[in-house]
Amino acid sequence: MDSGKVIHRRKPDIPVIRPRVSDENHHVQQVSAKSLELSKVIHLLEDPLTANLKERHLFVLKKLLKRSQIGFELTCIAKILDICAEKVNSHPEYVPILCEALQICRLPFLKEKTSDELHYAHDVTEFLSHMGCLMRVSDAEVRQQIVESVKSFYSCVAPKQPLDGLQPTSPGYRLQLLERSDLAQTLLLSMAALENQPAIKLQLLQTLQILSSSSDMNCALMLNARGAETICLHMNEPDPSGQVLLRSSEILWNLLERGCKVEVMAQLSSVECVTSLKEAFFNQLHSGQQSDLRLANDLLVITTLIAENPNSLLIESSFAKQLVVLVTFPDVKGHNALVRDLKLNFSNEELKMKKLLLNLLVLLSKDVAALQLYKEEKVMVALLTLTKPPAASSERRSGSRHWSPAQQEELQLQALATLATVAPLMLEDFMSCQGNSFLLLLLDWCIKQDAHFGHSVHGVGGRGSKKAQLQLCIRVMRSVTSSGEDSVCQSLCEQGIISQLLGVLMQMEASPEDEDAVALEIKSDIQLILSVLCESDMHRKELFGSEGVEMAVHFLRKGSNKFYSGLGHNKLILSTVDCVWSCIVGCYTTEDYFLAKEGAFLLLDLLSSSPRCVHYNILATLLELCDNTNTVSHILSWRDDGGRTAPRLLLQLWRDEEEELEVSRSQHGGIADPQRPIFSLHQQDDTQLSFPANAPSAAVLELSEKLRSKIYSIFCKLGFQELPGLSTKHYVTLSIVRRYLDFKVGEVWEEINRELSLDGVRPITPDEEALSIICKIAEDTARRVTAEQNSILEQQEKEDIGEEQLMYTEEVKAQREKYIESSRPKPKHEDAAVHPTEHFIGQVVSVESTDAPGPAGVKLTLARAAIKTAGQDVDGATTRDPEYFSTVSVND
Repeated sequence: MDSGKVIHRRKPDIPVIRPRVSDENHHVQQVSAKSLELSKVIHLLEDPLTANLKERHLFVLKKLLKRSQIGFELTCIAKILDICAEKVNSHPEYVPILCEALQICRLPFLKEKTSDELHYAHDVTEFLSHMGCLMRVSDAEVRQQIVESVKSFYSCVAPKQPLDGLQPTSPGYRLQLLERSDLAQTLLLSMAALENQPAIKLQLLQTLQILSSSSDMNCALMLNARGAETICLHMNEPDPSGQVLLRSSEILWNLLERGCKVEVMAQLSSVECVTSLKEAFFNQLHSGQQSDLRLANDLLVITTLIAENPNSLLIESSFAKQLVVLVTFPDVKGHNALVRDLKLNFSNEELKMKKLLLNLLVLLSKDVAALQLYKEEKVMVALLTLTKPPAASSERRSGSRHWSPAQQEELQLQALATLATVAPLMLEDFMSCQGNSFLLLLLDWCIKQDAHFGHSVHGVGGRGSKKAQLQLCIRVMRSVTSSGEDSVCQSLCEQGIISQLLGVLMQMEASPEDEDAVALEIKSDIQLILSVLCESDMHRKELFGSEGVEMAVHFLRKGSNKFYSGLGHNKLILSTVDCVWSCIVGCYTTEDYFLAKEGAFLLLDLLSSSPRCVHYNILATLLELCDNTNTVSHILSWRDDGGRTAPRLLLQLWRDEEEELEVSRSQHGGIADPQRPIFSLHQQDDTQLSFPANAPSAAVLELSEKLRSKIYSIFCKLGFQELPGLSTKHYVTLSIVRRYLDFKVGEVWEEINRELSLDGVRPITPDEEALSIICKIAEDTARRVTAEQNSILEQQEKEDIGEEQLMYTEEVKAQREKYIESSRPKPKHEDAAVHPTEHFIGQVVSVESTDAPGPAGVKLTLARAAIKTAGQDVDGATTRDPEYFSTVSVND
């Protein structure tokens, strides 16, 4: 195989495909002659007797290159290149020979047949690896030829007129084999040797940029040689062209995008690399050029990625401190030398840098040491300053440079997003800077209409919309109130936050056409804030009052039809239920108003229609609400659209829960295993485990995570007698519910007994007897419940049989009446209706038997005679002959 001047085979004339018979002898002779010629050249160069004949070497090599412009045999040219490279250091005269040979190596490989690509793949890979090793030659021209040769692999260079029977290899063949070679790795390692050759270094970086942008494999090879670290450590070396840093950053980006990001970050997290990045960043920052600011932003993005690594040394290298100083400029007045002479042009690149620095604060906040830097450099003041509502145009100082309205809005939104993470970690600074007041003023500004606001793409909702600001303002409030710091909550409540949030919520509900994902998030966050504020404070529950109850009832009436809409209705339903639990339950005045507004009915409606994942919260809320004596009557009087009662709904949820837990039950829902009456299949996996003392067992954990304990507790409030709307199967389930606590106690003691056995602990005899008695009592209770269930089923069966017999009797009676009615004779003439009523006496004339079984097989022949009534005219009577019926069959 040939290389466009480098032939990958033994020689273009080697008969890879057998030639025609007439040319075979001549072809073989030609191959032998040329192979012998190359062998002689190599022998001349290597033989100790002729090794010092420099002039002879140069003459032969020049002649060889001149005669081999089409290409070399691959292994021979590699050998010749290696010999020349060894001689260059002491004899510079070999440099032109080496450079000319490398120029030939730029041309595409040639092949004689398709199979040559596979057959010579190993030789090509070794040759490419060998090319990279030639970078050890210190001569700049040789290194330049090597780099340019590699770059040429990625350009479409047409080969010179090849020999007959040869053709270029398939596209991408050389690049595929380059990925298998060590070329990229070797070129990267040669960076250290180019400190005094900046022009070659720049070309090498350009080549590495091409290699890293075109192949994931090349990136992996470079990273194996610690490429990210090497590039970073050399990017601040003297550079007359000003392109080294740019090329270095591009290579780092390629490694991030196409290589292993984790490995890149690990290599860049060392103190040396972070220091190098810091030097490069501030050099570009202070230059003031827009192109340099763009490059500084690229370096800042890389720094941001490094900050995601918990092992990064940004703080130890003081880079983080300098960046924190920069993020507060110019919002906080300071005298730090870093920003003393820094001038802002308020350009888009500077805006990007400001936003990147704000984002960096979020990432660094995971480190406690970074929070101390934030305190020292007054980061909280800077963030709150950026979140202020923008000043009107008339309030801006004339002649002063400042951010444009669109830029200011973007910074405001970015600062709010940063504050949502940082504020809960710095509550002391947040409160000392009157952070709550800032948020309430911003909230008030957000709900006011302003037709001249809304310049940023972040302002979702169109011109004049402040929905994005409202969303982030509420998010910050949620983050600081969720911290549990009572001083924060008290401060907000004293400033009227509860009524203000309720007003915002109902104001948003007045525009249902704006109900998108952002609006739903705002509503659910407001409800969660109210829940946190009111959960443990009775006075705040009273402040929530009737207005808050109206709000909760309004959202409960929406139901769960849109639960799976994907916009956030599911979160809104959960936050609404949580709001009822935290803000209403526990205060009798709000509870009574909630019940008067049919709140219990709405909770039961939601329970019957919502997905299973919501049931636990609803049941817990109903259970707490049952402490109010008025709640029970509401629950018992509830009916759904199909007439189902609350006890029936609760028992159905119990059966569904046990089916989910795979509890063993009989065909009719009764206890199947008296030894384990409520034991679930999931608990069997833990039967051979011994739990530590601070970890709850499966039986105990089920109390807090499953529905059965909540349903049992609600029934304890409702009672177990005279419950409306229950069928036999519900009574069977109810008998289990009533004994749930007894079964659970027995189950826990059984777990204790089992764990003692697993741990090899034998209780003392009295304790062992007590354990045995307790387990026996639980089993006996289960057997009594089983007997009760059987009695219920038997009684139902008797009632079913009685109802069936009654129905059968009534049906037979109706059939007989129908038959009698149909067997009466009808008058034959129209005037028969005026004849007087005649009564007859039937007499059996004859009886015949047929083959039909039962009464149907008996045929009777009857005769009848008229009976005169007391008032009938004797003269009008006539003697009538006996009249015979048709034969009648007697049936049941």
